Formats: sequence, structure tokens, C-alpha cells
Amino acid sequence: MESGDKEIIYSKAIKAGKRIYYLDVKRNLKDELFLAVTESKKVASRDGSQVSFEKHKIFLYKEDFNKFVEGMNDVIDYIRQHEFSHGQHPEASSDENDNESLDHSDDIKLNIDF
Repeated sequence: MESGDKEIIYSKAIKAGKRIYYLDVKRNLKDELFLAVTESKKVASRDGSQVSFEKHKIFLYKEDFNKFVEGMNDVIDYIRQHEFSHGQHPEASSDENDNESLDHSDDIKLNIDF
């Protein structure tokens, strides 16, 4: 636990290649729940002798969930449309091919209820 972080109430880890995304539900000082999203990426030194993890965090509060999900869906749709127009197919990534139970719909579904 990093300094200043509260107890993690619920967590989901998403492994994606060299990255792991952690979705952690925490409680703030006002006793309200919020979402902490952490990207953790394995980074090796140039000579390969040391491995470390680079981490980036964002915090999402419930009053921002709807706007965030709408924005996320908008940019994902944009990327998918432009990948198709350039001959790329988003379902062809190696990370997704490892997952047997893929939902190949074009919609990203995030269900966050508090």
C-alpha cells in the first residue's frame, strides 16, 4: 500500500501484454467510494540486468463516471473506425487471441454502480 492510499475494497487486474491494469475501488476521507486505475508496465534496463515497474494512476469519482464512460466509448469508436479505414482489424491483437471467451461486439460495456 502506497503512502496516502486507503484500503482497497475491491480490485480487478487486467493483464494485457507487458502491462497490467489494476481497477481498485477505494474509500476517500468522506467515506465515499472511488475508482483508482493503475497502469503497471514492466521495464527492463538497457543491459537487461534489472527489471522495474513503471506505474501511472488516475482517480475517477462517481460524479464523473458517466462522462468518463461516454468519452471512453467515443474515442474507442473513433479508433476502431479509423483502424478499419487503414486496413487494421482491432480483434487481431495477440492479447485478445489468447482469450477464448471474447465478446467481439464493437461496444465497450462498463457497468459501474454505486
